[in-house]
Amino acid sequence: MFKSFLKDESGAQVIEYALIIAVVSIALVVALKVLTANGGSFSTFITNVADCLKGTGPCA
Repeated sequence: MFKSFLKDESGAQVIEYALIIAVVSIALVVALKVLTANGGSFSTFITNVADCLKGTGPCA
């Protein structure tokens, strides 16, 4: 029974997916921190992106 427990890899995929989700989540938090730095807010960032896509604002 103990040998079969050690050979069982059914939980390995769950752990891999959890690690991927954790890394992506951390990357998103860091990206949002950088994008909203210097006193900006997330809504300001979204407005700037929308203006850039419409062609009515700077895209820098």
